[in-house]
Amino acid sequence: MSQQGDNKKVAPGPFRADGMVPGGYYELSNGHPVQLSPAGTRHGNANVTGALAIGSDPMVTELGVDVGHKLAEDTLRAPDISVGGVPAEHGGWAKEAPALAVEYADEGTNERDLQTKIEEYFGAHTKYVWVVRLAGPRRVEAYTAPGVLTVHTADSLLEAPGVLAEKFVAAALWDRRIALDVSMRNLLRRSGYRDISEIREEGREEGREEGREEGREEGREEGREQAQLSLVRRLFEAKLARPLTADEVAVLTQRVRRGEAESLAETALQSAAAIEARLVR
Repeated sequence: MSQQGDNKKVAPGPFRADGMVPGGYYELSNGHPVQLSPAGTRHGNANVTGALAIGSDPMVTELGVDVGHKLAEDTLRAPDISVGGVPAEHGGWAKEAPALAVEYADEGTNERDLQTKIEEYFGAHTKYVWVVRLAGPRRVEAYTAPGVLTVHTADSLLEAPGVLAEKFVAAALWDRRIALDVSMRNLLRRSGYRDISEIREEGREEGREEGREEGREEGREEGREQAQLSLVRRLFEAKLARPLTADEVAVLTQRVRRGEAESLAETALQSAAAIEARLVR
């Protein structure tokens, strides 16, 4: 966030966005350089946390952190978080404004420059600007136009129709635990799931279906064994000219289950003595 930048637009400055060097600690407003300072601990942690929650949204395909956006020939701004306008394959400054710009405001924020920046975003066709207040009671000022905002406390739902698919509580922009929960939900929805319980139910159903399929396979195998047993038994009884005893059927059943049906059928073509020998335990 800007440390200084009380620039008056009545006198445009001489600098241009194309002349700014990437990696410098300056933004550009109406041709005037706006000095930046490195983020403090609270700001830096919150910035990454918010990117985690926002970047996982199912609609987000372009996300940037501290990316310079060329809003005009003489204006270059770098939101803490940008959604849209930051294609990964493009080098240099972003050529268009982000659809959603998120700025973190902590102690020392230059309020005049912050309001100027908000005006510049909307002037370049940004749809939403969120200002996350880290000093004092945590809250988010959600702008839809310069001076048009709603204030959201920790449990309030934030939304950006057309830019984000999902609503989430404002605290996800600074509370890592909540941001991780939001991210998990978003990643599930990216994969077509409503929530984790839907995955669990799908797993249970797959298990049930697998069990049913195993049962069907077992049934088919049992049916094959019964058919083989019935055939071999008829062949043996025809050759012996008598019904098999219960003990002989038990022996025959064991041999069929061990995969001996084919050899048993061959035995049925031999002598009665050979058959009798195969029916002995």
